[in-house]
Amino acid sequence: MSPTLFDQLGGTAGIDQIVEDAIAGHLANPVIKTRFENAKDIDRAKRMAKAFFAFGSGGTDTYAGKDMVSAHKGMNITEQEYLAAIDDILAALDKNSIGAGARKEVLAILYSLKDLIIRV
Repeated sequence: MSPTLFDQLGGTAGIDQIVEDAIAGHLANPVIKTRFENAKDIDRAKRMAKAFFAFGSGGTDTYAGKDMVSAHKGMNITEQEYLAAIDDILAALDKNSIGAGARKEVLAILYSLKDLIIRV
């Protein structure tokens, strides 16, 4: 039996670090940094991202947050912003030495969410 994506990402600890690194990337990224600097509760956003990522990758955690449309409704996120966020997530995966197979799987998931996040 092959390891789940959750396992390939390092389990809970690995996903926690990936999210921390991705958010740090977002805060440094000129295309999207103001969205994250102005977030009402960045720590809550991190917790929700970690839970979503763990649940969506096959972990045992549950995700009790909003669905993607509800979470991003009214934010008018552009495709350029979405791609910038993806770049930061991919950089976080690289920083944490995530293998090519898991990286491709994460990228496919991110692209599958695109229409639920852009301009909703």
